[in-house]
Amino acid sequence: MEAQANWESQLLSLAGNITHPSKHPFFSYWAGDASLRQAYKHAEAITASHSKSFYFASNLLPEEKRSAVRALYAFCRTVDDIVDEVESKKDRDFELAYWRSIVNTASFSTDDLVATAWADTLVRYHIPRHYALQLIDGVARDLVQNRYQTFDDLATYCYGVASTVGLMSMYIVGFKDKDAVPYAIKLGVALQMTNILRDVGEDFRNGRLYLPREELVTYGIREEDIAEGRVTDNWRQFMRFQIDRTRQLYAESWQGIKLLEREGQLAIGAASIFYQGILDVIEKNDYDVFSRRASLGALGKLAKIPAVWLKLRTM
Repeated sequence: MEAQANWESQLLSLAGNITHPSKHPFFSYWAGDASLRQAYKHAEAITASHSKSFYFASNLLPEEKRSAVRALYAFCRTVDDIVDEVESKKDRDFELAYWRSIVNTASFSTDDLVATAWADTLVRYHIPRHYALQLIDGVARDLVQNRYQTFDDLATYCYGVASTVGLMSMYIVGFKDKDAVPYAIKLGVALQMTNILRDVGEDFRNGRLYLPREELVTYGIREEDIAEGRVTDNWRQFMRFQIDRTRQLYAESWQGIKLLEREGQLAIGAASIFYQGILDVIEKNDYDVFSRRASLGALGKLAKIPAVWLKLRTM
């Protein structure tokens, strides 16, 4: 890999030291367990409802791993909804503590379907608990911080809410070597930056501006411009810079896919390519992320699968 930026070194330290590749999952023929089957079906429905790209990409995994990554998504979605939708601080703190307890103990109420599927996945795939706890802390950061001064600051946020998901997914799909870790971190930052660039208008209406303030100042962009949704030449130049850097992160993370188990490579590669497609749509929309939400439809995703497969074959 190329020389590390300061933010990369910081995020690697957060990930901790992994001294071995992923282990084979504990044997659990959950398909024969009615309660677990119901829990995983519920996680599948949550994934299908909230993230078309994640759902589509996970279809490329074998059945049990497909169900496991959807259980992971349902856990992440549930925690995110607590932060965004629970208004009472007391209730919010209680629910976040509940999920921290589930991570720490893998014990849960049997009528909580998301917790049932997630606890099973967490244990069976030997997922390091600290990644799940970092995810909860990362999502909860939205409660206390809604502006970021530098890209290094923002990268730490991206690690908490996205790179942790990539690291946990890595344990589910399987990885051959601990060298996969920095690639997973970088891909997570790229995916979250794509979300941030796509959702600038929506996030601002919700009181959050993730874009680094230093870089906004460099391009002469004020918060008033964002509030009014102004697509100026300055804004276009700013967005080109952001998209170019994000594409570079995708490019640098690609080589890490070959360090994953073969049966997981197509799914992770597809997720990377699908999200890069969102950047293409932002450009086609003339960088208007205020009145139009960039998305890649089902046909657009399907059309990219052969290219993903070919790129993996030639890697």
